Amino acid sequence: MLISLHVKNLALIDETEVLFQRGLNILTGETGAGKSIIMGSVNLALGGKADKRLIRTGADFALVQLVFQVTTKEQEELLSQMDIPLEEDKTVIILRKLLPERSLCKINGVTISQRQLKELASLFINIHGQHETQNLLNIKQYSQILDEYGGEKHEKLKQDVRLSFKHYQNLLNELEEAKAGEKEKVREISLAEYEIKEIEEANLQRGEDEQLEEDFRRMVNAKRIAEHIGSVYEGTGYSGKNSAGDSIGRAVKELKQALYYDNSLEDLSQQLSEIEALLNDFNRSLSEYQKELEFEPAQFEQVEKRLNTYHHLKEKYGNSVEEILEYKSEKEALLERLYDFDAYLQHLTEQKEQAYDDLLTQCKKLSDSRKKYGKALEKQLKQALVDLNFLSVELQITIEEDRKKITAEGYDSVDFMISLNPGEPVKSMSKVASGGELSRIMLALKAVMADRERIPTLIFDEIDSGISGKTAWKVSEKMAVLGKEHQLICITHLPQIAAMADTHFMIEKSTKKGRSVTEIFKLKEENSLEEIARLLSGTSVTEAVLSNARELKELANKAKNI
Repeated sequence: MLISLHVKNLALIDETEVLFQRGLNILTGETGAGKSIIMGSVNLALGGKADKRLIRTGADFALVQLVFQVTTKEQEELLSQMDIPLEEDKTVIILRKLLPERSLCKINGVTISQRQLKELASLFINIHGQHETQNLLNIKQYSQILDEYGGEKHEKLKQDVRLSFKHYQNLLNELEEAKAGEKEKVREISLAEYEIKEIEEANLQRGEDEQLEEDFRRMVNAKRIAEHIGSVYEGTGYSGKNSAGDSIGRAVKELKQALYYDNSLEDLSQQLSEIEALLNDFNRSLSEYQKELEFEPAQFEQVEKRLNTYHHLKEKYGNSVEEILEYKSEKEALLERLYDFDAYLQHLTEQKEQAYDDLLTQCKKLSDSRKKYGKALEKQLKQALVDLNFLSVELQITIEEDRKKITAEGYDSVDFMISLNPGEPVKSMSKVASGGELSRIMLALKAVMADRERIPTLIFDEIDSGISGKTAWKVSEKMAVLGKEHQLICITHLPQIAAMADTHFMIEKSTKKGRSVTEIFKLKEENSLEEIARLLSGTSVTEAVLSNARELKELANKAKNI
């Protein structure tokens, strides 16, 4: 449920806030008062296109804030998936700030993308405008309407069709590519054989390339290493006058002489002897390493050649030994298919045919479901149209199967066949309905769909276009019924619909400090009667018109209480 709308610095709005109520919220106002701005601000907050020209002249930014009450588990789950915290009172605050260079979207203080905002908004509110009414003239929309009516179980069947269709298309493309490449089979076999042979002859070993890199680096730098090792050996050995080995050897002898006079030096003598032994071991190891630095040129060439083999194969087949061997396995699998190409084509063909049969099965399940729900929607929609003052309604939802035109949506062609005049044959709704009729048909659809949807708030922007008189009254009654289960927000110019309001708001444009300003405010009962009277008369409000307004309001109250 939409609790409030707060708008600042947007077009003609300086700053205004609206607190919406449960039931039917009606918005009225003079032509040009700014009703479209109010609806535009809601659309903007819910992820609509941001245009910097909407920022009020002289302001640095525009801001729209919507506060919703969370009422369903589905809403809570989506908020949780988006890591958006829920307020203690289970409210959601959607904030859209429009700056000259960019716009910001936040929900409960968390910055989100425009796509996420639209996804979330779809669970909280459904906005119907005149553009959506015109969609009823597009026959492609009928299948979508029927599928939405089918609900979650039906949607699962649609998803099964999409997956089956994708699998079938992938196999079809693979088969076509295979057939197209049949002429290249000989060349592919030759190339694959050459590549596999080249990798096999290299006899690659995991880890060998790393060892070769290390050996090559040591050989290339052997002279420098030898110089450093020589200095170390001289400093730690026994050949130099000040070498560590010679000095420690003398120290060991001196300490043993002192030990002759004091046995307490035994531990220190032992430690120094161990140091001497460790240094001897170190020097022997160092001497052996020096010998290893000596190698024949042929040995260097062998390492370099082997390393070049690894580098060459890595440039062609992969960045590591593992990737090269994986490439070889792929080529061996390809070669196996190419050697027995006919069997490979036959296998693909069989897979494709099986996938086609599976796709047909899924399409049939979806088609049967559409026919089932089509009958139910046909019955409900027909009754809803009768409730909206269509005296004669013939309605048929036709579903025709065409296996030659399978898509990701199945193989059905859906049409809404309708006749709204006695004696006239049914024709596609896309060809027979007038503007006023389309508005009522859309309202009937919304009424039927609202019973199945869990969206708490519905907004109607001039749903009453092209209707008047008794029909307008029927429309208002239908909206009152809808308002018992959903929160409705409706912009209207008809007194019959305004009279049915549970809460009535006025949109008014005035001049303040030399500038035009659009404001919206809640009307008290007497002011609401005056506004209904204005809608009735179109000019001056007389006592007689006010009396008519009161009568209309009384009739509306009686209708709502039935």
